[in-house]
Amino acid sequence: MKIGFVGTGVMGTGIINNLLAAKHEVTVYNRTRGKAESVIALGAKWAATPADVARAADITFTMVGYPQDVIDVWTGHDGLFSGAKPGDILVDMTTSTPRLAEELAEQGRDLGVAVLDAPVSGGDIGAKNGTLSIMVGGELTVYAQVLPIFQVMGENIVRAGAAGKGQHMKMSNNIGVAATVVGMAESMAYAQAAGLNLDDAYNVWRNGAAGSWSVTHYMPRVLAEDFTAGFYVKHLLKDLRIALDAAADMGIDLPGTRQAERLFDQLNQTHGDEGVQAIVKLWAAFAG
Repeated sequence: MKIGFVGTGVMGTGIINNLLAAKHEVTVYNRTRGKAESVIALGAKWAATPADVARAADITFTMVGYPQDVIDVWTGHDGLFSGAKPGDILVDMTTSTPRLAEELAEQGRDLGVAVLDAPVSGGDIGAKNGTLSIMVGGELTVYAQVLPIFQVMGENIVRAGAAGKGQHMKMSNNIGVAATVVGMAESMAYAQAAGLNLDDAYNVWRNGAAGSWSVTHYMPRVLAEDFTAGFYVKHLLKDLRIALDAAADMGIDLPGTRQAERLFDQLNQTHGDEGVQAIVKLWAAFAG
């Protein structure tokens, strides 16, 4: 199948590698070509603009950083919409706003182009291993067409509902991510202050009621002093702000999420390009 992919960052690269391994023809674009060289070396074709990616593909995926990046890539000069053909499918895998996902779906309908929002969870490990959770919003018939491609990328694939519902599902997921990674950091700070062996604490927590994905996957990185990003601090902060805005629109209060947003805002001042496990650096014992 002819597949387009815009965005060759940490997550996009892992996904593209799996698509290539599954023998799909993949055309890629990234604002910085150098970040696409690894997938080009494996057989991906380079396109000069997002529009050129859409022209070369039947299904095009995007995974970029922020909602404004999505707007630029989809609707800007030489954006996807300017290159897509009637009958094409465009899928945004960026964690973005539910409202923008709905707007893109409406614009797509006007152009005869099907649109899905499909944010993911599972980090760099899930992207590399093809084990992502994928949360999809959009029409059921379009979802069914793309499902075989999603199955190359991930294992837990859920259609959450109409356009925008994939983004709402991702917001609910990342509220939990923030809560568990903050909980991990506080647990580690307490254990460190009490003079406990953190390797022992890790084995207790991950095998008991305190266990979580964050404990299992992020705590070993902290213990190894590995703060490279599988999921950037700056991106989780963006997600928390999207979630709080959406919650306000729905008339609900999320006090724990508000506190997590404050903590990650503080962390982002100096560690925005590190992984979310760097949250431990807000406590002196791990500040380095």
